Amino acid sequence: MSAISSELSADLPPTGGAADPDQPAGSGPYRLAWRRLRRNRVSMFFGVVFLLIVVLCLLAPVYAQDVAHMGPNAGSPTTQITIGGKTEFVTNSVGVPIGPTWNFAKYFLGADSQGRNEAVRLLYGGRSSLEIGVVAMLMTMTLGTILGLLAGFYRGVTDGLISRASDVIWSFPVVLLGITLATVINLQGLGPLHSTTLMTTAVVIGFVYIPYVVRPVRAQVLGLREREFVDAARQQGLSGLRIMFSELLPNLSSTIVVFVPLILANAILLEAGLSYLGAGVQPPNASWGTMLEQGLQQFPGAFATVLVPGIMLVLTVMSVNIFGDGLRDALDPRAKAAS
Repeated sequence: MSAISSELSADLPPTGGAADPDQPAGSGPYRLAWRRLRRNRVSMFFGVVFLLIVVLCLLAPVYAQDVAHMGPNAGSPTTQITIGGKTEFVTNSVGVPIGPTWNFAKYFLGADSQGRNEAVRLLYGGRSSLEIGVVAMLMTMTLGTILGLLAGFYRGVTDGLISRASDVIWSFPVVLLGITLATVINLQGLGPLHSTTLMTTAVVIGFVYIPYVVRPVRAQVLGLREREFVDAARQQGLSGLRIMFSELLPNLSSTIVVFVPLILANAILLEAGLSYLGAGVQPPNASWGTMLEQGLQQFPGAFATVLVPGIMLVLTVMSVNIFGDGLRDALDPRAKAAS
């Protein structure tokens, strides 16, 4: 008996030994995901870069009022500045604006063709792009998740209507559909959306990306609705809505979290494209897309007017995407191995 007991005890996991560093006792899935994400130094670095960009854009009024002493639409081609004892106009005789002066208080990144401070407009443009991206992302994730839940849980006619509507939206390229919707809203003046191009652009972008969330959410709900815990909830007499939002939705949290940075990056990029083409943010409001469009009119004489907003746009989208990839790998480490 003692030999058998010793063999059985040898097969049992130790109770007082060191725990597995990847899965310590008592750690939930999100704590484990955070531990994996912290070990991904590249994703964490770009996550910090994105946070830094957000903070700088939020501080745009502080920089404009207390450092540059001019707003995003202030300035003229005849404005004069003195740097290093030399006084000059912000645009020369042929209309080419000055480049970066590297003086925080005086046109740090130069001027545009209208003599406006490029650094101030860059920060205010970032506020517009980030605001549109966040509003569009929230709209897409909210409506896409709800529609995906309804389609996957109820199936039948509900699934058919939602899926066919998503297919119609999916069939159009996002840029062409965005241009069409933004143009119709701006021309027709549809209610409060006509009052601000920022809200119009955010609603348009949020609408065109809904199918990109509906499809994966619906597919996951179709599998979850057949699980035992859903059957148990039905046996307890829970309504369909309560099962969706109390039983199914928590199991979709990882998918939703992964889609947030992905949709945010695509929304920021689409806003820049729509504004560049004249269907997004309208002048004199600043956004990275409008700054690129106006800068190309001075290219290559004023190279900085294209390079500066282009770098900020690429850096922001790249940071969100890389952090989102790290977040996906942290929440589902098998996805990286499967790919």
